[in-house]
Amino acid sequence: MIAEALMCMALNMYHEAKNQSMLGQVAVGQVVMNRVKDKRFPNTVCEVVKQAITYKGTDKPVIHKCQFSWYCDGKSDEPKVDSKQWRRAIDYAHIVMSGTIVLDVTEGATHYHATYVRPSWAKTKTRTTRIDRHIFYRWE
Repeated sequence: MIAEALMCMALNMYHEAKNQSMLGQVAVGQVVMNRVKDKRFPNTVCEVVKQAITYKGTDKPVIHKCQFSWYCDGKSDEPKVDSKQWRRAIDYAHIVMSGTIVLDVTEGATHYHATYVRPSWAKTKTRTTRIDRHIFYRWE
């Protein structure tokens, strides 16, 4: 169970922020953990990462209807396992999940988006910070 959660966290950090700084990747991981703690979201790391609208009667996500875009964008979710970026994502996932970092750099964020998009939901959330290429929001 712990290994599965670590893999889900590492995949999310890898796909969402692999080209960002350690702080940017940790922030993405902290959003997942903030969602796990929030009763409006699923209560496990993998359930949060894989939260999606699915086709009726299946577990298959509808393309582009996921909480995290990489999970149902129609592209392969397999990381380049021999890459430095994948090894870092695993290391950073360990750090986030172990609670080693006690300061939430997102200030309680449950949402984020890339700086180059303007989602309609952003108006309904409280902006907390910008880190690298993501803007973070808290759902009050």
